[in-house]
Amino acid sequence: QVQLVESGGGLVQAGGSLRLSCAASGLPFSSHTVGWFRQGPGKEREFVAAMSWSGGTVRYADSVKGRFTISRDNAKNTAYLHMNSLKSEDTAVYYCAAEPWGGTYEDANKFSYWGQGTQVTVSS
Repeated sequence: QVQLVESGGGLVQAGGSLRLSCAASGLPFSSHTVGWFRQGPGKEREFVAAMSWSGGTVRYADSVKGRFTISRDNAKNTAYLHMNSLKSEDTAVYYCAAEPWGGTYEDANKFSYWGQGTQVTVSS
């Protein structure tokens, strides 16, 4: 069955960096658009970043532009979210999601497959 497994979360000081990974199995990863979403305490799930199946289209939420970078390694069936200059407001559970041939990037409802999430806590 399809599995997306996030890793790399943890506790970091403000201004620090983390790299999240999303390891996919059970699906042809190279044909899936990948997205990262997050849900902070008391907040709704929100879009963070996404990359099309081809890698040719990348989208970021305004709140993370210039600080976060999404990437993917299709040979390893893995997507990444590189997070720099972390702020306390980045504290959230981060989820990766995948959608076959997905062309809509910011809408969580358009993604069929989800991981279990990884906690990122930024201390100020």
